[in-house]
Amino acid sequence: MTESKLQTDIKFLAGVGPKKAALLKSDAEVQTFEDLLYYYPYKYIDRTEFHKISDVNADMPYVQLRGKITSFQTAGDKKNPRLVAHFTDNTGMIELVWFKGIKWIQDTIKKNVEYIVFGKPTEFRGDYNISHPDIEEAAKVDSKLASPLEPAYNTTEKMKTGYLNSKTIFKLICILLPNVKDYIQETLPNYIIQQCALLPLKDALWNIHLPQNLDSLRKAEYRLKFEEFFYVQLKILGQKKYRTSKLKGFVFSKVADNFNNFYNNNLPFDLTDAQKRVIKEMRKAMATGKQMNRLLQGDVGSGKTLVALMSMLIAMDNGFQSAIMAPTEILANQHFETITKFLKNININVRMLTGSTKTKERRDIHEQLLSGEINILIGTHALIEDIVQFKNLGLVVVDEQHKFGVAQRAKLWSKNENPPHVIVMTATPIPRTLAMTLYGDLDISVIDELPAGRKPIQTKHFFEASRLQVFGFMRKQIEAGRQIYVVYPLINESEKMDLKNLNEGYEQIIHHFPAPKYAVSIVHGQMKAEDKEIAMQYFVKGITHIMIATTVIEVGVNVPNASVMIIESAQRFGLSQLHQLRGRVGRGAEQSYCVLMTPYEISKEARKRMKIMEETNDGFKIAEMDLKLRGPGDIDGTQQSGLPINFKIASLANDGDILQLAREIAYSLLEQDENLEKQEHQVLKKQLQKIKNSTVEWGNIG
Repeated sequence: MTESKLQTDIKFLAGVGPKKAALLKSDAEVQTFEDLLYYYPYKYIDRTEFHKISDVNADMPYVQLRGKITSFQTAGDKKNPRLVAHFTDNTGMIELVWFKGIKWIQDTIKKNVEYIVFGKPTEFRGDYNISHPDIEEAAKVDSKLASPLEPAYNTTEKMKTGYLNSKTIFKLICILLPNVKDYIQETLPNYIIQQCALLPLKDALWNIHLPQNLDSLRKAEYRLKFEEFFYVQLKILGQKKYRTSKLKGFVFSKVADNFNNFYNNNLPFDLTDAQKRVIKEMRKAMATGKQMNRLLQGDVGSGKTLVALMSMLIAMDNGFQSAIMAPTEILANQHFETITKFLKNININVRMLTGSTKTKERRDIHEQLLSGEINILIGTHALIEDIVQFKNLGLVVVDEQHKFGVAQRAKLWSKNENPPHVIVMTATPIPRTLAMTLYGDLDISVIDELPAGRKPIQTKHFFEASRLQVFGFMRKQIEAGRQIYVVYPLINESEKMDLKNLNEGYEQIIHHFPAPKYAVSIVHGQMKAEDKEIAMQYFVKGITHIMIATTVIEVGVNVPNASVMIIESAQRFGLSQLHQLRGRVGRGAEQSYCVLMTPYEISKEARKRMKIMEETNDGFKIAEMDLKLRGPGDIDGTQQSGLPINFKIASLANDGDILQLAREIAYSLLEQDENLEKQEHQVLKKQLQKIKNSTVEWGNIG
């Protein structure tokens, strides 16, 4: 009975009915009484403070006044009528103005009755007025079920047109809460509520909608945020515990000839302390007999590929093969070239398999994989085809893993009876809170320093008016023997406007950099793969001076001679993506530059992003700022996909301390009762089952 009351269709709530119910379902995803309970306000307006009319000014975001209407007058013409009321308290007079709903106001609002008025004051010809204010009889406000902190709810235009504005939702909440409060069941064990000093769930839900003061609101928020984080962590850590306790891992017990030979004879430069630390972490993890599942984070150019290679040499020393899967042929090719160069004069068989590998070569690779002749296979999605079988796959490296689905990754580690060790590499620095959530079932290693001798990239923001100055700078760089990227945003490959921008930019560049003195190439996603490859290769070999491209060059192109990155319409990119693009330069010994071009008219947020880029090269700092400015939806800088976890109230940007506590509590609980068998944990089992049906299996990396 308890459950069924909360699962009642929303259309049966007094004041809803079929039309409003349809809108709530389509635009707010509110199907049931319970869904409305969890439709949290997005902000609160303090209705405890009253202003005097004599203190009102146009800089105030809103004011709340208490007084009476002394007179009404109509103004304007038939087409554009307006109703003006003169509202006074004992300190002055302000005009209340309505352009719509005039008849309703005239029929409802009376003179010389005390009202509470709420709205944004504006100034017109020296007088102050409030357009379309909230207005209610003071006596009714003082007596009804309400909160001094008035909640505001998200609504769409469609909802507002259907008489479902924030106020209406609040009225529905006020009807719902007293009716269902006694049916709300606790979702956390009592000892956790006491240990963390949390409000009971029914009190938290009441106070999130009807807080009596700021303290009761903060306590409600804390409880609901904790719960959201706690269940995500319980699920992630449960998966990790299962993997580490149930899945056997290959034991890489020795470091022998392949590793030592490379380290002593082929290492191209001294490892940074961070690289040494991460290699030690991996050696230790791969020797335990547990399957290693590790996220390797490192800024662009920090030397992740070298660390991955040295881990693969340890696999080889223990009789195992390795594979690297990259999201594009360009990136796979980059890895192949880098690794074969590293392994020059060492007898290690490295092959590459992509969609464009010829049939005869493909057959040859399949045979050598099965016989064990191939030690390291580098490739794209082609690696996960069923026909690709290994003799003894022991280590899988997945690069830029956010570009692969869970099922695609899982196919790779099902290519041996026991799952191989896994290294997931990303050049997108991930804030700690996001890493704990998205990659919480992985161990994390961070390469947090760049190789010695790298000069920090100098970044400068220019407005369109400085275009000729930028062209002059580009010429000087080309004369000094350098190459230049010019990148345009292509948010959607089919957007005509974007391609037009790119093509217009190309025309402008070849006008200012004419042949034969200058060579310019162009690359975008609508080109054939082979044409794209040819254009890329021209640039890599130094045949072209300028490469005009879309973000297809974001990952995988390593041209040490390219020292300038011009990012056009930089305001259209997020911070993480700007940082990724900037990382394409600064690969050589020369000073490198990043130029951010924008129109003068850009938003305050965009100006903030440009300033952050000018001030820091620290990817982790940038990722933290990105999370605060944009939220987690675009944290990988490549897609507007949002997180696979839909937090209703918790914020990864602002609630790191609550997340940390929730993770610690979940960890210690699973240490004592891994399978949630204790009586007090049955409530957790029930809740996990409930949320399982509505959650993507996003965490299952292993």
